[in-house]
Amino acid sequence: MTDEARARALEVVRRLDAAMPGARIELDFANDLQLMVAVILSAQSTDKGVNRVTPGLFARFPDAAALARAEPEQLWPHLRTLGLFRNKARAIVAAARRVVEQHGGQVPRTREALEALPGVGQKSAGVILLQQGVEAAFPVDTHVGRLARRLGFTRQLAPGKVEAELRVLFPHDWWAQGHQLLVWHGRRCCTARAPDCDRCPVGGLCPRRGVC
Repeated sequence: MTDEARARALEVVRRLDAAMPGARIELDFANDLQLMVAVILSAQSTDKGVNRVTPGLFARFPDAAALARAEPEQLWPHLRTLGLFRNKARAIVAAARRVVEQHGGQVPRTREALEALPGVGQKSAGVILLQQGVEAAFPVDTHVGRLARRLGFTRQLAPGKVEAELRVLFPHDWWAQGHQLLVWHGRRCCTARAPDCDRCPVGGLCPRRGVC
């Protein structure tokens, strides 16, 4: 990475931060367990959709022990509006059982332990660690990956390789907010099918790779 590339990347996130100063995770949660469950549910679902179902789910299953005792089918009534809800129910119950059996009922706070939980991959572990305040990361979801390529930050497709390049490109203290800003920008302006380049706050800095 050249100094010029790093300077452009930093200017991109600074402009996005000025345009969206309130950028933050949009999942609702009150503790680490709720965070883990919400992140698992967010795969191929909107945060708004997840936030609609989690209050009832958390009221019925308030802790890891309650989820560990459940059968996946018992979660279905709460999750039916989400995509892949059966698979997600299985993953949540299996993860809760692992949390109870191996971590004393507390969601672990290391990347290795988180990634070993069913339903929690590299991206999800990064999001959880960021919100726990344990580890700086630059998690790559669909939005971050798309914008990183459009903005010319990377040509990689695999999320892990994209994250590795973003970690080199951005200063460490911008990883967490940089991730969130790219997520918000990808949802609100630089969408997959119809990016609104005319109102983009970083239009002058963007090579618009892959945009017709």
